[in-house]
Amino acid sequence: MTPKTDLTARNFPSARQDVAVAAPPLTRYEGPESSYRLAFTDTSFLLREEMRPVRMQLELLKPELVQDEQGIESTVVIFGSARILPADAAQRLFDEARAANDASALAAAERQLAMSRYYEEARNFAAIVTEKSRQWHTPLYVVTGGGPGIMEAGNRGAFDVGGKSIGLNIVLQHEQAPNPYITPELCFQFHYFGLRKMHFLMRSVALVAFPGGFGTLDELFEALTLIQTGKSRRRPVLLFGREFWTRLINFDLLVETGMISAADLNLFRFVETAEEAWGVLEAEYGFELRDEDKAVGLADF
Repeated sequence: MTPKTDLTARNFPSARQDVAVAAPPLTRYEGPESSYRLAFTDTSFLLREEMRPVRMQLELLKPELVQDEQGIESTVVIFGSARILPADAAQRLFDEARAANDASALAAAERQLAMSRYYEEARNFAAIVTEKSRQWHTPLYVVTGGGPGIMEAGNRGAFDVGGKSIGLNIVLQHEQAPNPYITPELCFQFHYFGLRKMHFLMRSVALVAFPGGFGTLDELFEALTLIQTGKSRRRPVLLFGREFWTRLINFDLLVETGMISAADLNLFRFVETAEEAWGVLEAEYGFELRDEDKAVGLADF
């Protein structure tokens, strides 16, 4: 005998159902000044200053719920400049500047060509992370800021080997469009920098910083501060390019003047290649590279 009523049936209609069946407003109440719309479909209401706490909660929840649904537990974060070009694009600019005999443009193009190696290393590193962990119980997913440059390289590396990757884009006056290599269902857009940076750290098992400007430094030093102060668990923090980082930041001076302790220098380490970076993660977490260990993941350690 078939039961007449499902014991687990909803007692109330869902919000989605209400939106679908809500009667259209009468002419008198369909103007922009009307308050007739359901609160959660009323953009003007949601954008009020007083609703900031609700908007912040939504920015916390949306990426969290979507990643849960996608089964994403562990990520490797790639930070770096939006201005670093892929090697082929940098080479074209160099060739054009040389052909034009423009000394100023040639000098700038030479710098871009030299820095383009970091794009290629980021792309290679992301491909290694994605490919090596693909069959693990807990795969590693690359996450970037979703923009061009090093961020694009990270998503592109995962894309090259047929893997998923995450982009945490943010609304800016420039660089608003996400790069084309992010997995669409994992491409998010943020208004609040703070919540975006929180999502970088929530699932990360490693942070990898390539050369970058203010944004990269902000992301890197917030992460180091949280680890240093015990507000976040310790994990590998890799700085690509010792020469760049040691010229940019005088870490020894920070120790000599007592601004940080000597032990704080152990919170990060320098690497030069994608293979070296992967080797650090392998040593830290006990990853095995042999074929028979492909089913082993972070959850097993």
